[in-house]
Amino acid sequence: MLKTDLTQTFLEAAAKGDLEELKKHLEQGVDINSTNKQKQTAILIAALNNHHTAVKFLVDAGADINVQDQTCLNPFLYGCIKGDVELVKLMIRAGADVELVTRFGGVGITPASEKGHIEVVRELVSTTDINVNHTNYCGWTPLIEAIILNDGGEIQQAIIKLLLEHGADPQMVDQYGITPLELARRKGYTEIEKILLEAGAV
Repeated sequence: MLKTDLTQTFLEAAAKGDLEELKKHLEQGVDINSTNKQKQTAILIAALNNHHTAVKFLVDAGADINVQDQTCLNPFLYGCIKGDVELVKLMIRAGADVELVTRFGGVGITPASEKGHIEVVRELVSTTDINVNHTNYCGWTPLIEAIILNDGGEIQQAIIKLLLEHGADPQMVDQYGITPLELARRKGYTEIEKILLEAGAV
């Protein structure tokens, strides 16, 4: 089989979560980190298709879990964006680089905070040294994203508490110099306003 054909069928096996085919291709010498045209590796493709067993198999087989595709996705960041805490835990245990950023310049906790993925946020602040004050390309921290890009409800309130308990700075402003407290007031999020005031926000 030609090398290009071997790569293609290997990536197809990853999309199906076919462990036997993955193993067979590795035994035939396929590059475990080979990619498709979108620069997606087999481990990312397996993650995108919810095949956690295949992801674990590829981790154990030595796949580079930090390789990012054309849109900056890798399994760890995908798990953070989608709220797949099982995948996130698997990637953390495998030594994922938590400083890599999404196409918007946020670390994994940024989209997790924005989208209300509280279990992912809890896992990240509890088991990694991820930067809870990282500023993305829009000039927003995870705390700011949690305030302005969701509904201000109980889950967002809990996420904001988690971020503050784990070192999020309530004084860090957005790109226009607006504080998290002011942003919460503008949105009418009175409960978040209280949480911020209790954390010393001004």
